[in-house]
Amino acid sequence: MNRIALLGQPNSGKSTVFNALTLSRQHVGNWPGKTVEKKDGSYIWKNVEYTLTDLPGSYSLSGNSDEEIITENYIKNGEADLVCVLVDASQLERSMYMLAEFAALDTPAVLLLNMMDVADLQGKKIDADKLNKNLGIPVLPFTAAEDKDYDKLKDLFVKELADPHKLSSVPEKADDKNVKEAVNAKYVWIEKMLNGVTENNDRHYVLHKWDKILLSPVKGKIVCIAIVFLGFLMAMMICIPFMGIGSMLPGLLNKPIADFLNSFNVHPWLVSIFSLLIPNTLYFALSMAAFVFGVNIVFGFLEEVGFLARTAYQFDNVLSKLGLQGKAVAPMLMGLGCTIGGASGTRVMDNWGQKMLAMAIVWAVPCGSIWSVAPVVSSMFFPAWGTILVCIGIMAYVFFMMRVVSKVFGNTLAPIESRTGMIMELPPYHKAHWKHIIKEAFYKAFDIFKRALRTVLLISLIFWVFSYTSTGNVEDSLLYKVGTVIEPVTRIFGLGWRTFVAFLSSAFAKEAVLGVLNALFVGQGNVMDITFNANKAAVDTSLLAASMTSVVSKPEALAFIFACTFNIPCVMALFTTYRESHSFKWTARVALFYIGTALLLSFVVYHVSSLVLH
Repeated sequence: MNRIALLGQPNSGKSTVFNALTLSRQHVGNWPGKTVEKKDGSYIWKNVEYTLTDLPGSYSLSGNSDEEIITENYIKNGEADLVCVLVDASQLERSMYMLAEFAALDTPAVLLLNMMDVADLQGKKIDADKLNKNLGIPVLPFTAAEDKDYDKLKDLFVKELADPHKLSSVPEKADDKNVKEAVNAKYVWIEKMLNGVTENNDRHYVLHKWDKILLSPVKGKIVCIAIVFLGFLMAMMICIPFMGIGSMLPGLLNKPIADFLNSFNVHPWLVSIFSLLIPNTLYFALSMAAFVFGVNIVFGFLEEVGFLARTAYQFDNVLSKLGLQGKAVAPMLMGLGCTIGGASGTRVMDNWGQKMLAMAIVWAVPCGSIWSVAPVVSSMFFPAWGTILVCIGIMAYVFFMMRVVSKVFGNTLAPIESRTGMIMELPPYHKAHWKHIIKEAFYKAFDIFKRALRTVLLISLIFWVFSYTSTGNVEDSLLYKVGTVIEPVTRIFGLGWRTFVAFLSSAFAKEAVLGVLNALFVGQGNVMDITFNANKAAVDTSLLAASMTSVVSKPEALAFIFACTFNIPCVMALFTTYRESHSFKWTARVALFYIGTALLLSFVVYHVSSLVLH
């Protein structure tokens, strides 16, 4: 069957090897009944197809976590014809612990000494031939981020599948109940296997000048946060040109398509779909792909040079209270700019459960777009000091919401019994492999672009059906008819039908909210056009304020602000979460949770403020 499995600790380079070999020929989901990511793929070499499975990353095979149980059972059940064990050549002694545990499984294997470029920079010499003799299996020095070694790896797989080798030595059997004895036996075996294999020309580690700053308890956190924000700005600079090109599509395609279809007397509803909905969907998808491209380049760079490991160390203790590892701080900070970037950044998490929990918590962080809406609406109803209080209230609720999300989803996604302190050795600083970073970012962006076209188009089409009106008058739309019918229900949450429709539109694009409010209260513009042309909505806030304040009460305005802020971020963030989690079920759970809690928050804010505001 030519089935090959990749085994290694987190950050050993498995995903890099998997992506490089399978390219677009891969499927990512979850293991049946488990919240653990499953990656399968294939590649063709010399006209023969090979299947590849990236086993869950873990630090051992002791069977203490779902990842370890899945990996051990997969290998024991003989589902792989060959196991490729990856170790970090720059931290060989610690990385070999996984091989020591694998040795007892009596399965054909090859050893990949990844990150040889980093080991060379450290002055470490590794005798691969000597290690091959000690272990009894092939050993290949390798750098996953460079293309030059992959032909050797493919040829090695061909050779070993035809004539497999197993480890000739295993650690001494120890009493399974005596954990310390079992661990010691494995380290004794590792020392024996590495005897005469390694030579370190620089045995004295000197703290890097950057580490004196980044590892400082207070100064280090400040610098780490500043660098992540700078990374966000860099990501924006990378994606803005692509987003600019995408923003031109609706303007370029709208009139020619409409004129062409109208010349054949096509129904106006279909004309609007092809001339407005589809070009704007292309723009949405391209914008999403551009942002993912920028984020992956920035995160890829920060991860490769060793910065993210320092950030994880700094914030591990703080984020452990939310059930997360320190690595989650970077995507959470990115979420302040854009939830899409925050969700994409969770790829650095060690396992699927942590990744999904991090995305759920990132949703609680208001993106940059909401700050162009909430203060503006607040200033229509409250004085400057009142608007400041509203903003402070929003930020206070963010931390409360993070805690709630952690409590609701944390025990399932990251069970308390599986949470441990992060064990890691800070990797040495080294140069980034830009070719590899850009290639990986491009593949991720292109993949999300293809998938986003389908998903965003479907969701947008549903909203389109409800909001379409041939006259441009919102009262002629299905959205108005449904909104007015359910208004007695929405009033329970403190929202009239207009503010409720604007609440729904906030799920598509937060920046569209003011334009939608303008269409609903002032009558200027079309709800449908504004929602799908959010960046083009020009609003006279003074006119809108006069119209809204004559119809909407202060409690309703306050309820709307909070409901809109803590609704699902946007349809693109929703899709990005689905794409990163590969789980419709969990994405739907989180989305329904946020919609439900946003309405509940609206209910509380409205009824409490009704007692205070007059």
